[in-house]
Amino acid sequence: MGLLPLTRSEMAGSRVAHATLKGPSVVKELCIGLALGLAAGGLWKMHHRNEQRKVRTFYDLLEKGEISVVAEE
Repeated sequence: MGLLPLTRSEMAGSRVAHATLKGPSVVKELCIGLALGLAAGGLWKMHHRNEQRKVRTFYDLLEKGEISVVAEE
């Protein structure tokens, strides 16, 4: 290396290894989407069943006369 400008082969930046960018993996995307969908569906089912249980309990107590929706005076 002398005082002359560096050529492209002598530049430090040309020797840096760059990560190769790949396109999206269709199988990986499908698996991730399926896993997220099943997880979200499971959470929704748990929430829905919990709400159904609350409503069923309310109407059972109402039918037995243990609770009333009419305010007492």
